[in-house]
Amino acid sequence: MWLQRIDTKIADLQEQEAEQERVLKNRPQEPDWIVEVGIGNGRPPIEVHVGNCYAAGKRRRPVPRNEARRLLTSGVRARTHCKPDAQLHILD
Repeated sequence: MWLQRIDTKIADLQEQEAEQERVLKNRPQEPDWIVEVGIGNGRPPIEVHVGNCYAAGKRRRPVPRNEARRLLTSGVRARTHCKPDAQLHILD
């Protein structure tokens, strides 16, 4: 009886571990660049972040490299925590 309970518990734990691995494997890839947008009319861009920046707000959208460069050169701020302007080799 105890052996069956132990085997059942092991099987359950292995199934949970396999499910966690599937979730991590199927997770969408992080974007390279993120633009944080405002809440006003048209949701104007506020800041440009590196894709894995912990300080990015909830209102954001991924952008390609050339769009991030264009936004930074047009006057949108670069986040000081992740420094996308330095990574994109844009100097003031």
